[in-house]
Amino acid sequence: MVYLKSSAISAVAYNERNLDLNVTFTSGDTYTYYGVPAWKYSALITASSAGQYFNEYIRDQHSSNRG
Repeated sequence: MVYLKSSAISAVAYNERNLDLNVTFTSGDTYTYYGVPAWKYSALITASSAGQYFNEYIRDQHSSNRG
């Protein structure tokens, strides 16, 4: 798990084998996003604004399930 300094996202975990991205928001809710390529995960954890990157490249582009 990688902890982020973000006002929207507190932590993320990535399963490279399944391409699943678990995102824990600062609200405490955790969602799993499916089919996320490794390059998007890498870009998310290094983005200057993780929340903005997430909204632009992950949120509406990958199906999700609240966990």
